[in-house]
Amino acid sequence: MSVLVTGGRGKIARAVHAGLVTAGHDVRLASREPADLPGAVPLSTAHPHSLANALDGVSQVFLYSDPATAALFVEAAENAGVKQVVLLSSMASQADNDDAAADPHGQAERVITDGAYATTVLQPGTFMSNAIYWSYQVRATGQIRLPYLDAEEAPIHELDIADVALKVLLDGPGGPHDGRAYPLTGPESMTRRHQIELITEVTGVPIEAVDLTSEQAFEEMANTMRNPAQLASLMAYWASRVGSPHPLEPNVELLTGHPARTFVTWLRDNPNVYVS
Repeated sequence: MSVLVTGGRGKIARAVHAGLVTAGHDVRLASREPADLPGAVPLSTAHPHSLANALDGVSQVFLYSDPATAALFVEAAENAGVKQVVLLSSMASQADNDDAAADPHGQAERVITDGAYATTVLQPGTFMSNAIYWSYQVRATGQIRLPYLDAEEAPIHELDIADVALKVLLDGPGGPHDGRAYPLTGPESMTRRHQIELITEVTGVPIEAVDLTSEQAFEEMANTMRNPAQLASLMAYWASRVGSPHPLEPNVELLTGHPARTFVTWLRDNPNVYVS
């Protein structure tokens, strides 16, 4: 029996795939665009035939959250006899407010965890790799323009998420991870202003941090985040985190046996992101 790793182009999926191969497992990497991924199978989670082909002979799945196709996946996984699904979701699904019901990750969780297989849900917060998007501003203007620069986050390294997923998959179904949800954070709460300072400190690239007003942010971010409701929800979340340290979750260290990687480590792992 094989392990199916979806989202084959993503850094997390690639790291999970590599770890499973090293551990001697038969692994099938899947992607919507598999052409330049050696050995990958095509997977469109919106098409039952594609799902059935990808899941044939598969006992475990590492799955990216997608509420639009979650029900189709459950049906296909049950038909294929899948025993375990490790779902990459988001900490946003934990929100105790009206936005939680509309959160796409929460919607996917509710459908996927209702399947006839063991499930484990990974709920990371902010990804350290989100800082890659800031590099485009830095290269173009020498600035990073964001609202609520003093909002606190506890960003997590994508390799820590992969390490947790790998641990759960290697332990397999029928163990302590069945039916569990693991919120995941990095090792420290920090403002985005401090993250920008660390970028300059580690890379030597001078950056002007520009603290946008909410009005400026709505205007500048509307082109890249086209859902006004999601943008409003994100802005409200950032506002709520100003002056409020982000709670830290110990699950990376508890599950993997190593401390969560720091943002400085992420910057050193990605040395060319801000360098022209």
